Amino acid sequence: MKISLSWLSNYVAIDMDIDHLVDALTMVGLEVESVSDRYDYLENVLVGKVTAITDHPNAEKLKVCELDIGDRGIRVICGAPNTENGMLVPVALPGTVFPDGNILGQSVIRGIKSEGMICSDMELGLGLDAGKIMALESKLPVGSKLYDALDLSDKVIEIDLTPNRPDCLSIIGIAREIAGIQKSALTYPDYDIIDPEDDIAKLTSVQIEAPDLCPRYAARLVTDITVEPSPYWLQDRLMSVGLRPINNIVDITNFVMLETGQPLHAFDFDQLAENRIVVRTAAQGESFTTLDQKQRQLDDKMLMICDGQKSVAIGGVMGGLNSEIENFTTRVLIESAYFNPISIRKTSKQLGLSSDASYRFERGVDPQGTIKALNRATRLMLEIAGGNLVSGLIDAHPKPVPDRTIQLSTHNTNRLLGTEFTADEITSLLESIEFDVDKNDSQILAVAPPSFRVDVMRPEDLMEEVARLSGYNNIPLTYPQMPAQAKPILKILNVRNRIKRLMAGLGFSEAITYSFIARDSCDRLELKDGDLRRKTVAILNPLTEEQAVMRTSLIPGLLETMHRNLAQQEKDLKLFEIGKVYFAQGADRLPEEEEMLAGLWSGLRYDASWHGKEVACDFFDLKGVVESLLQTLGVANIEFSGLADIACSYTRPGYSAQVQAGNQPVGYMGEVHPHILNNFDVKQTTYIFELNINQLLTVIPDLKKSQPIPKFPAVTRDATLIVDHGVESQSVLKHVEQLDEALIEDLHLFDVFAGDPIPAGKKSISLRIVYRSSTRTLEDEEINQLHKAITGKVIRKFNASLPV
Repeated sequence: MKISLSWLSNYVAIDMDIDHLVDALTMVGLEVESVSDRYDYLENVLVGKVTAITDHPNAEKLKVCELDIGDRGIRVICGAPNTENGMLVPVALPGTVFPDGNILGQSVIRGIKSEGMICSDMELGLGLDAGKIMALESKLPVGSKLYDALDLSDKVIEIDLTPNRPDCLSIIGIAREIAGIQKSALTYPDYDIIDPEDDIAKLTSVQIEAPDLCPRYAARLVTDITVEPSPYWLQDRLMSVGLRPINNIVDITNFVMLETGQPLHAFDFDQLAENRIVVRTAAQGESFTTLDQKQRQLDDKMLMICDGQKSVAIGGVMGGLNSEIENFTTRVLIESAYFNPISIRKTSKQLGLSSDASYRFERGVDPQGTIKALNRATRLMLEIAGGNLVSGLIDAHPKPVPDRTIQLSTHNTNRLLGTEFTADEITSLLESIEFDVDKNDSQILAVAPPSFRVDVMRPEDLMEEVARLSGYNNIPLTYPQMPAQAKPILKILNVRNRIKRLMAGLGFSEAITYSFIARDSCDRLELKDGDLRRKTVAILNPLTEEQAVMRTSLIPGLLETMHRNLAQQEKDLKLFEIGKVYFAQGADRLPEEEEMLAGLWSGLRYDASWHGKEVACDFFDLKGVVESLLQTLGVANIEFSGLADIACSYTRPGYSAQVQAGNQPVGYMGEVHPHILNNFDVKQTTYIFELNINQLLTVIPDLKKSQPIPKFPAVTRDATLIVDHGVESQSVLKHVEQLDEALIEDLHLFDVFAGDPIPAGKKSISLRIVYRSSTRTLEDEEINQLHKAITGKVIRKFNASLPV
């Protein structure tokens, strides 16, 4: 919405400068997008003095004028008859952009160079005289800019209005807001017309057949008008906000629309069949040509303005070509109506046709403003177009809009706004923008919004008015009361983030797959019939068959991801995913959810490089990843034990392990069975693990413990034993730990070997034991005896022997 200050000042005296005005409007909710001066286009127009005039040697009607423009002299070719030597004239220099959009450039006219242009009133947009040069007063300084010399300045404010403020789609609406800000008076135009008779009823009528879509339709009739260009003041008003003048009748309807916010339409009364108006909906498939000369296809939901035989306008959107004002028009029927906003919005969107009228109607105009705007336009037509008024008006009003009264609590207003307004202060603020307030008591106000505020429907709307009129920046700043002690982050969130960081640090990339998997995923994993993971939750309307059930394992998603990567020749993969799985609990219960972590490793152990051989990853590589992860999380007593085939049917027997923390199982790991890889169309050895995060939470400590750095040195001893091939290394380590020897600080396996010269069915395992005392330095003899005793106990326990 563009508004010029010169137009605005006709209705309210503006007591603040432009910067304060812009800030004040923005703070009451009318955001100002830009401010410009409408005379900025005169930047390159100077005051010039004609110093010499000679005839053009090659053109009979042209003159060659020598001009003084202050800092230099220029030559201009001119054909105006009133050019005289010594007169002051406006001179446009090359680069000037005229109001009609043309840009002045240097030119050669009949062989002589013209370095500018001497302008008329109309060419500069300062009047309507196009046949003469604009003569300036002799006292103006030569060479000065024209807008400075003539004190031409008119600020134009562009406001970005929200859809709920249609009352501000008018000059008076903005003036009302400024009057409310300044607590000053608002001056309205004269809307009164005295009608001694009701002659209009003898000449025309209005019939409303769709009262739900058109609750009110008013009209007046003016005869003996003369259609011609508008006077300069009217054209200037329209041009100040970017509207193009057309003729005096159309310009008046546009002027009143911009002034009051009420769209109007003028019909050529003699082109209305039977000289009457019928308001009805269109016939399905009806064709209609609008003023823009485009044919529109209508449906039976669209409101039409018709005469006795045909449609003449799309109600509230655009008039028709068959009833527009022509130069020969002498009788005009002026329409002022209130249309259903929803109907206008639907029609405008469906037709792809938007106009200044529809923009206002679809947001809601003042239902009580139709007569005022109608009278205002009528008075202007009588004044400007020289017409005669047919006394009386038609006001078809089948569905009056009911009055509204809203109960506003002073206490609730202050509570929600954080203010301390009294009832009198709230009353003063609301009355400043024409709300009618009745103080029932000190706490409850009965507020009747004016008819033009169609957006105010409830107490909260009134509270917003109080807030914006008092100034949002004046509302006290408060902070929410927050306890000094913040709630700790949920452990699951902390653990989840730590796991993601640790897995990334171990060289794995996070995968995020859908929570939905294919219905046959459990079959492709070859899960046993009694396996909990077969209790899937079916999706009622899955997008695809590949997303038919909720997942009960993360493994199918990772194998599908691996399949897609292999198809792109990405063969070295280290992936992990953390997410929930879902187990059905019956049709009338929500599924049970478990947080899981799954990882996959396939391809090379290290990235291919010139300084090393390509070595494929194996079971122990992934076992090391799981160990590192759990140890970094602080999980104690990590164990890997043999896994029964029934426990994890999709891993290869003998190459699988159960992961335990203490005596609690927390997951599985192993090599994916070749049958399973074939089911997922994966042709590469793959190792996976799956850990239950919910179970891990119980064994991840909340606190970290530390101990002093040892003062005394450690002593290391190795022990190599020959044991049966079926003996698990973990059981040997566990047995040593259970000896509970105080001097053992650390124990780990560092080598396993089978083959010549180890007998068949046997293997050698090598342990490294670290001994340390916290109170003294250990002696070799003492450690040798202790180490020998521990080795003997292991030999007896596992029927082992020492290598020869």
